[in-house]
Amino acid sequence: MFAGPHLWILLIVILLLFGAAKLPALAKSMGQSARIFKGEMKAMKEDDVAAGTASTVENPASPTVAPTAPADPTPGPTGPDTTRP
Repeated sequence: MFAGPHLWILLIVILLLFGAAKLPALAKSMGQSARIFKGEMKAMKEDDVAAGTASTVENPASPTVAPTAPADPTPGPTGPDTTRP
């Protein structure tokens, strides 16, 4: 995909955008981010295996909710609106 001249052009553009002084700090922060990401992914996989969900996917059914009665069973006023003057 990136070979020969393409790689050199990409490296030159990165050098121009970030500057030579910031490249080591950028590489260090990217390495730390990758290391943290790998560690978190490993921890998540271990948690899944410990919980027994690594090979099975739970399909929770809709929670059964009992129908509730209305708070006031009497209907509202059916006549003309008496709140307006």
